[in-house]
Amino acid sequence: MYSRNSEPVRFERDCPVVMVPSGEAVSLPAGSIGYITQSLGGSWTVFVEGNLFRVAGKDGDAIGKEPPEPIELPEGAGDEDVEKLVWQQLRTCFDPEIPINIVELGLVYTAVVKPDAEHPGQRRIDVELTLTAPGCGMGDILVDDVRSKLEMIPTVAEADVELVFDPPWNRNMMSDAARLETGMF
Repeated sequence: MYSRNSEPVRFERDCPVVMVPSGEAVSLPAGSIGYITQSLGGSWTVFVEGNLFRVAGKDGDAIGKEPPEPIELPEGAGDEDVEKLVWQQLRTCFDPEIPINIVELGLVYTAVVKPDAEHPGQRRIDVELTLTAPGCGMGDILVDDVRSKLEMIPTVAEADVELVFDPPWNRNMMSDAARLETGMF
């Protein structure tokens, strides 16, 4: 199990969480005790009673953590500025078990910014991404995480995130840094 800080944690309130790797939504009651095994991208993976759970950024207060800061876009920003923010946001999305963002893992196949025809002055983002393993129970959770983080960008009306499996992911899609960090040369 990966641990960046192994910080002890106590849930101060009942908290919705997602079980890793099954993706099952459950609730941990106030008073639950465990420790943080991963704290990346504005969410936390916690180990409680022999299981891993993902705590979303918006629920950080349940474990004494601050939610992520709002994203700002300069006045008059163009599509290129938004595209930069899109890739920054995608780099804040992590598999709860792997301490490498989905861009470096090679899971993002496309991310296209375009005007939203239904909302003048707004943008739409179309993303295609995959998983390291097609049967991963965290697929829907990862899709929701990507969508919600992209829709936090000012002027983005909608992010359409599609999970695809063609071409199948392989380790050669990882960045050199990700291969070094995981030992997958």
